[in-house]
Amino acid sequence: MENQEPAKKTLRIGKLMVDRNLCIGAASCVAGAPSTFELDAENKAVMRRKTPPPSSDMTSRQDLEDQTIDDETLLLAAKSCPTQAIIVFDEEGNQIYP
Repeated sequence: MENQEPAKKTLRIGKLMVDRNLCIGAASCVAGAPSTFELDAENKAVMRRKTPPPSSDMTSRQDLEDQTIDDETLLLAAKSCPTQAIIVFDEEGNQIYP
């Protein structure tokens, strides 16, 4: 029996959330995914949604304003946060980052 590497599972982001207590307004997420993230009046990251206003609350992937952004870019934007304030969940609801 040969040792085969398991097939790499395709990343599928289901939901995102910004922990406002951790967010310091560094805006690295905005730099990485400006069509998805912006800073609000309190200098905290929020997600741009199809239905305003932008929010840091748990947001489904399909509710994001930019439906063309790929999951890898979203994950890189989350990973760019110096305080790990962006929490990413897969389609089954499992936390995949941080």
